Amino acid sequence: MAVVIPVFNERDSLPLVVAAIPATAGLEVVVVDNGSTDGTADVARRLRTGVPIRVVREGRKGYGSACLAGVAALEARPPDVIVFLDGDFSDHPEEMPRLLEAIEAGAELVIGSRTLGRAEPGALLPQARLGNAFACALIRLLYGHRYTDLGPFRAIRRDAYERLGMEDRGFGWTCEMQVKALRAGLRVAEVPVSYRRRVGVSKITGTVSGTLGAGWKILWTIFRSRARFGRGFRPGPNPPRP
Repeated sequence: MAVVIPVFNERDSLPLVVAAIPATAGLEVVVVDNGSTDGTADVARRLRTGVPIRVVREGRKGYGSACLAGVAALEARPPDVIVFLDGDFSDHPEEMPRLLEAIEAGAELVIGSRTLGRAEPGALLPQARLGNAFACALIRLLYGHRYTDLGPFRAIRRDAYERLGMEDRGFGWTCEMQVKALRAGLRVAEVPVSYRRRVGVSKITGTVSGTLGAGWKILWTIFRSRARFGRGFRPGPNPPRP
């Protein structure tokens, strides 16, 4: 199993994230530095933990670019399961077993749902809650599948990931994975996860431009993918939520 952590100026939070990842036999952590200017990559290289940490640099800016680079770094020894986790310490890495249990139960893609779990007051800003709810409602309308979150904390089987043809290099990456999973007929599930206020300021919902840019990209991804599916699209079977 491998954990991919995309980071951009997360010097203070990254050590907390890595320290909270449950030690598992064969686990590898890939930290993808997406052009940090605060020494995040150096901090990552100096971390001493019980699991191997590899630092990858991705010069092309964008959340999706960092995630794609992290997966590409695993090609030499591809893991069975890839977990994606943000580097701002808003997620709870110690809850990773919840996602892996759903994978073991038969799911191919598992989304850690912040709306089904417990969020610390102020962790999910109003604009994030509204945008997330709207995007999920739109996916349900166009694709016939009910997601409750587009959160970054997720796990996917490697062979399932390869079937998706992921390509988005920006903030539409998480949404792209979820709608393409429906197109591919993957067995998808959601599990409740906790969420806290991040360390530092969000690059997305922390600014007006970031919020508008991410919202537009998510909507564009939903409509573009639906147009590609055609009228014959039918969502695949999904296991019940744990």
